[in-house]
Amino acid sequence: MLQHHHYAMVKKILFSGLLAALFFSACKKETEELKTAAISEYVPLQVGKYITYQLDSFRYLPFSTQGITITYQVKFLVDAEITDNLGRPAYRIVRHIRLTEAEPWVPDNTFSAVNTGTGFEFIDNNLRFLKLKEPVKNGYTWKGNSFINTSSQYSDFRFLDGWDYAYDSLDAPLTLGAINLDSTVKIAQRDEIIGNPDDPGSYSEQNYGVEYYAKGIGLVYKRFFHSEYQPPTSGGSGYYSDASKGFTLTMIDHN
Repeated sequence: MLQHHHYAMVKKILFSGLLAALFFSACKKETEELKTAAISEYVPLQVGKYITYQLDSFRYLPFSTQGITITYQVKFLVDAEITDNLGRPAYRIVRHIRLTEAEPWVPDNTFSAVNTGTGFEFIDNNLRFLKLKEPVKNGYTWKGNSFINTSSQYSDFRFLDGWDYAYDSLDAPLTLGAINLDSTVKIAQRDEIIGNPDDPGSYSEQNYGVEYYAKGIGLVYKRFFHSEYQPPTSGGSGYYSDASKGFTLTMIDHN
């Protein structure tokens, strides 16, 4: 009888221990899932911060299928703290450009950036992109172009409609030329082909977007491409529309 009682107590203790282990394991897992990187880790906005990139800009020649790439250097400098047109604290970012290191920097564009606390917005020529959104974890998706008018019949940006941004390769190392980065996150934005680009007799479109952000630095790599191929009409030849263009930004320096 005593043996049976002892065995029952041992079973009870073991069962209680198992329950406790499962409980603490679940708590730990939940805590780990809740603990994700903050937006500010990937976009440390501060006046005076800059990132320099090689910019490879691609365009098609007018009414042609022939393309040209021009390479520049661009520097994005966090210039000042401002208030944006929605009354929120923001930063003005001034882009400087030059063809080679031997030339002086020339300011050529201005952008604004907002860390909302749960997201990072970048305003480019009045287009508001939601570049990053919490929680920062693999597989999380959001509509990054949702603030842009893509549905109007006369919008030049209908091709940006419905893009699903998704985190991928979180905390992965990345090498850009001679620069080795320990922790980056990839945001896959779009990889789309409409029609058959290999058929010169029919309309086709391609859309591609990807960005990489490095902890403690910001945007370190970006590739964008959009093309609209117009098939030949009677007596003419096929060509890519004026809206067809692409560019790649690759970080070469930062402070």
